Amino acid sequence: MSDANVRIPAEARDRLARIASSEGMSLRGYLSHLAETLLTPEERMARAEQARAALREWNGYDPSVSEQAALDAELDRRLSEAGAR
Repeated sequence: MSDANVRIPAEARDRLARIASSEGMSLRGYLSHLAETLLTPEERMARAEQARAALREWNGYDPSVSEQAALDAELDRRLSEAGAR
């Protein structure tokens, strides 16, 4: 596998290096691990659809688009409220 250079602020690099070190990893290894484990937006959407399908099958839960938007707004509100504490 070939390497690539990525330009980021030194502060971000140093923070990531400290995090990697605390996990017993090199910065290169840590970034590779992140790339392998974080989901792309498309992967997150697919997982969300799988979860909705499982809930529909299990208990009939099938919110409409407007119900989903209201639930998302409520979750955002609660997360914002929790972050303010």
